[in-house]
Amino acid sequence: MKVLLPFQAMNQYAEHVPAAYRASACGPVTAASILLYHEGVAPGIGPLYKYLGTTPIGLSAFCLIRRLRKMAGPRYDIKRVRTTEQIKLQLDAGYPLAVKFDRYFSMRWRQKTTFAYHWVPLIGYEETPNDLLLYIHDNGQKNGVVPGKPGRIEFRPDFTGVEVR
Repeated sequence: MKVLLPFQAMNQYAEHVPAAYRASACGPVTAASILLYHEGVAPGIGPLYKYLGTTPIGLSAFCLIRRLRKMAGPRYDIKRVRTTEQIKLQLDAGYPLAVKFDRYFSMRWRQKTTFAYHWVPLIGYEETPNDLLLYIHDNGQKNGVVPGKPGRIEFRPDFTGVEVR
């Protein structure tokens, strides 16, 4: 089975992202792109960066969940997703997820990980006989994201998923 949501990519190195924030704006850009998917309009990255509590080393899942709940109010259900079944249910229902890959705080310093520390929108999956493949938009490519060209990665337990629906 394959699910791939129609998703408009954003890029943390775009001109509208303040230059001082670009290196660590993957979390706010991921949140903004998911809000764009739901609302048709995205908040400004600069104000969102500050509001979510993003720092030069990134954005914690705790801060993203807590502050996005406060910002969005009761219109959205924002919570941590812990299983592949929950991921598939959300994507089957048409909801993209914010995913944080984190080698450092997940205690996987020496393991091969997809990203060392990076937030991306998770926009689909594909079940194969031997694997679960996830479709993401890497919004941290300095050469830009190609809309409609999501990346495909193998599932590994090195990320935290956040549901925004």
